[in-house]
Amino acid sequence: MNKNIVSIIMGSDSDLPIMKEAAEMLEFFNIPYECSIVSAHRTPDRLYQYGKEAETRGINVIIAGAGGAAHLPGMVASITTLPVIGVPIKSKSLDGVDSLYSILQMPPGVPVATVAINGSKNAGILAAEIIALQNQDVKKKLHEYKTELKEMVEEKAKKLETIGYNAYLKK
Repeated sequence: MNKNIVSIIMGSDSDLPIMKEAAEMLEFFNIPYECSIVSAHRTPDRLYQYGKEAETRGINVIIAGAGGAAHLPGMVASITTLPVIGVPIKSKSLDGVDSLYSILQMPPGVPVATVAINGSKNAGILAAEIIALQNQDVKKKLHEYKTELKEMVEEKAKKLETIGYNAYLKK
C-alpha cells in the first residue's frame, strides 16, 4: 500500500492533540493516511471539494473530528458515500456533549459512525477494521492487537487475584 487510503480531518488545528491518536493507530496498523484541516463553517468550499474528491483520490474511510457545533463529520458524510467516523472533541463549554449530539443525531440516509468524546484512538481502530475487510495484512495485525489486549487484561486479573487489591493499588 503506497497510497493514502484513510483521511483524518478536523475542523481546527486545536483538535490535533486529540486526532493524533487516530494517526498513531493507523501507523501501528501500517495503513497509509492523510491528515488535514477542513472547517465546515470557515471553509465550506474546501469541505465540499474535499468530500467530492476523496474517493477519486483513493480514500476508503474518513475520520472527522470536530468540537462545538461539530458539523464536519455529518457534512462530509452528506457529500460522499465513503464511511465516515466522527470523533466528538471535548469542548470547553459543554465538555463535548454538544459535539457528541451533533455527530450522533444524523438524519436517515446520512450515517456517521461515532466514537466516544475524544475517542480518536478507537476511530483509528475502527478505520483499520473497515480496511481489514479487504486487506489480510491489516486483518492479521488487528487480530494480534486484540490478542495482546486480552493477554494484558488476563495478566492484570491474575495479579490482582493473587496479591489482593491493597497491594495491587500500591504498585
